[in-house]
Amino acid sequence: MCRQFENRMVLHLSKYFPEECKALGEQRVRNTIRYGIERAKTYGIVIQNDVGRYTNLMFTFGRDFDKDPTLPWAGEVLNDEDLGWPTRRMDVLYEKAAKHLPDAVAIHGQNAEAQP
Repeated sequence: MCRQFENRMVLHLSKYFPEECKALGEQRVRNTIRYGIERAKTYGIVIQNDVGRYTNLMFTFGRDFDKDPTLPWAGEVLNDEDLGWPTRRMDVLYEKAAKHLPDAVAIHGQNAEAQP
């Protein structure tokens, strides 16, 4: 099941982040996906849709966006257990990410590099 998810994510990321995926090459994209799966797990995020959204944020804001001091809102949301289920935290995180996207573009470039 993990391999199928990884294959779907490679296709998805190649479609939405073509330049980044081309620069990384397929193996490094796969490594980044695996890294994202492990990072997401640390926040209790295990549902494939949520892990996919987490990986999208990695490609948008940077590989370690959750620990980036220029993006304190990301870690705050991911660690806010008062928000409830991990899916709810991902919903809130996506809302905040949309508001901060212009800042991320200015700081990290159009789509942040997702190198393992």
